[in-house]
Amino acid sequence: MDYQSINFENKLSLFSEQWTPKVIAEMNDYQFKVVKIEGDFIWHSHANTDETFIVLEGELRIDFRDGSVSLSAGEMYVVPKGVEHKPYAEKEVKMLLIEPRGVLNTGDEETSEITAVNDVWI
Repeated sequence: MDYQSINFENKLSLFSEQWTPKVIAEMNDYQFKVVKIEGDFIWHSHANTDETFIVLEGELRIDFRDGSVSLSAGEMYVVPKGVEHKPYAEKEVKMLLIEPRGVLNTGDEETSEITAVNDVWI
């Protein structure tokens, strides 16, 4: 068995595209995904699961229909299942997402042109 840690900075250096989560590990049925984002995303929700955002670098704002939450590096927020939200980053943000296998980045808005290919490992 080859025991090696997973280095977030290393994994994030392997791609440049934004809004395209990349799987770096799995635990049971949950995936850990690194992603780079900048700008505004679409309003969406995940009907059957919570979604965890952990900011590794930068400043993230998650908008809700009735408010927002701002996250800095080293902070996290769990969006409850079914809650409509829209991530926003004025400058590039690097983060870790934790969600069940098979969850699309656009949630229930599956037909969007910005829906990323799922289950891409790096």
